[in-house]
Parts: sequence; C-alpha cells; structure tokens
Amino acid sequence: MRAELRSYVGTLPLKILEDLDAELPDKVSDSKFKKIMSTVVEEYRTSLAEPGECVGLVTAESIGEPGTQMTLNTFHFAGVSEMNVTTGLPRLIEILDGRVEISTKMMEIYLKKPYSEGKDIRQIAESFKETRLKEYIKEINIDIAETEMQMLLDEKALKERNITQGAITKILVKAMKGLDVKILKDAGIRIKASGDDALGLIYKLKEKLKEVHIDGIKGITQVLPVKRGDEFVIVTAGSNMKEILKSDVVDKSRVYTNSISEIESIFGIEAAREAIIREMLKVLKDQGIALDMRHVLLISDAMTMSGRVRGVSRYGIVKEKPSVLARASFETPIRHVINASMVGETDNLNSVIENVMINQPVPVGTGLPMLVTKPDKKAKR
Repeated sequence: MRAELRSYVGTLPLKILEDLDAELPDKVSDSKFKKIMSTVVEEYRTSLAEPGECVGLVTAESIGEPGTQMTLNTFHFAGVSEMNVTTGLPRLIEILDGRVEISTKMMEIYLKKPYSEGKDIRQIAESFKETRLKEYIKEINIDIAETEMQMLLDEKALKERNITQGAITKILVKAMKGLDVKILKDAGIRIKASGDDALGLIYKLKEKLKEVHIDGIKGITQVLPVKRGDEFVIVTAGSNMKEILKSDVVDKSRVYTNSISEIESIFGIEAAREAIIREMLKVLKDQGIALDMRHVLLISDAMTMSGRVRGVSRYGIVKEKPSVLARASFETPIRHVINASMVGETDNLNSVIENVMINQPVPVGTGLPMLVTKPDKKAKR
C-alpha cells in the first residue's frame, strides 16, 4: 500500500484502502489525491448506519416486501430434460431456512487446460456421471428350480463406459456377500442363492441389484458440458464436491455447488457465508429485484455468527437469542418460558422485542447514545 493511503488507516476500512491502492493512477497530484480521498471518506460516512437504527427490521422489510412479489415458478430448465434448478421464492426459502437437503442440487465444474478448451469434454463429463447396474442390464431371468438369477449385460453400454464384465462381477461379489456370483459366456452373470428362503431372496435381489452403484461419482445424476466464453464448463444435476475435488482434470479453485451445507462441511463457515450471499443475490437477480447489498450481508452474518449455518426459524437463529422474551415472541412461547424458568434464566431487556412486549421505551433512535454535556459555569445566563 502506498504511503499516502496509510494515513487513512482507521478512517477507512482496509478493503476500501486496498481497492483505492489498486485503482488510483501511479502519478496523481497532491491536490487531486486529497480531493479523491475527501470524496471517498464522505461517501463512506454517509453509507454508515446511524447509531440506534433498526437495521434488522429494515433488512427484514427490504427482503420480505419484494419476496412477496416473487414468482412461484419453481424450476428453471438448464437445457436438457430432467435437469433443472429450483429458483424464485422456493429457492429463497431453502437458503433462509438453512436446509441441509435441498430440492435440486447442482454443480458447476471448471476444468484445467486443455480440457477447458474442449479436449475430451464429453468423455470427462460422462466419467463424472453416476451409473447404476440397471443401465447395463439387457435382461434378467430367474430359474426357480435352481434358485438362481441370470443377468445379460448390454455390451454396447459396457463399451461406451469402458466397463468390463469382470469389473461389474467384482462389484456384485462385494455388494452381495454370502451369494455365489459367477461370470457366464456372452456377457452374462449368474447369482445363486441357497437356504430355506433362497427363492424369496432371489426375487428381492432382482430390484435391489438394479440400484447397485457401478462407476462415476455418487450423487451426480446428469451432466451437461456448456460453453461459457472461451471455455467449457460441466453443469451437473446432483452434487458431490468431496469426490469431484479428487479429480486431476478439475480446476479446484473454481468448482462450485449450490449446496450451502456441503460447502460448510468441506470449506468451513466463512465459505458457507459467502455461498449464502451468492445464492441469495443470484435468486434476486434472476427475479429482477434490486436489493441493497448490506441487507444480504446482515442476514448472512446472522445465519453464520454461531459458527454453524442456522436458518431463520425457531430451530435456527431464533433458538440462539439470549433474550427469553425474544425467543418466546416468535413461536411456542410457553415452551421457551417454562424452559427458562426451570434453569433460572434472566432477561436483561436489552433489545427491541422484549421492551415492546412489556410496554417500555425501546433502545433505538437518536436518543440511544445518551450524550451528556457539561455546562460552562462561567457562561452568563
């Protein structure tokens, strides 16, 4: 950072000073520099919230009002059948609730060169897609007399995915412990059961075997290579960030998932906070809603301040409020009051909600700082 900007440390946030250091011309006169800095300082000060301002209420109103106007169209189609992403109000509710399981998970997988330029893009995309045994089965026959099941595999499908009959047999041996699994001629596999209920077991296995995972990454159900600018990106339906990051062809610094809980578990709470901000802004932008960035920042801070992602609900951030009356004002008041009384909890009435409930002046507005001046005794009255 240049020396002239260091004198403003404490007056302006470090991030603003770093941006100024990057944007200011190398050669600028002292008069122009002072004029620029005075304008920046003035803009920064006018952007600050006044002491006592109810920023939480303003944020709630600012998000709630346009939220009621949002479309209820749940899905946005990404170009192919069965691949869609939840948008609009349903997606906003998912984010604010801090849900672990969301309706439509998706990923954007960026690749290293030369794969990002299109090399083997189809093969790479297909290698990520999860495949189950049912995609390789041509037909299934059950021999009642021998209590065995014979599967005929689709050789064309095996060739396309570069999977061998032997590899599938090994997976089945591991999955079907205690059963006799053997390779037959002409891409066939035999599974034989024994015991009193051998035939019943064979019939039960018929459907279970179809769902056995063969290859690809679990959770990635659809893949779609798309071109964005000069590079190819693989968009997926389903998400498994942990396994995708193990691939050597993936640009690990840019892989993204819309699952906030997955980001939190792998990268931590700061990354989850950033994901909440991105996802909220994306939903609002898609709906054509302009919202001050500070409202989104405030709600993301409230959701992550405990070190875990907490939803805006009675089971999330409301549950962690220090005030008994504030917790009771949301939902299930009797439960909160009884629980607080059992442990002898005290409410210091520091916030707005609890003071409104007992009809006391609320600690907001211009009187909050309670400035006191000492009168000059020598002054004439």
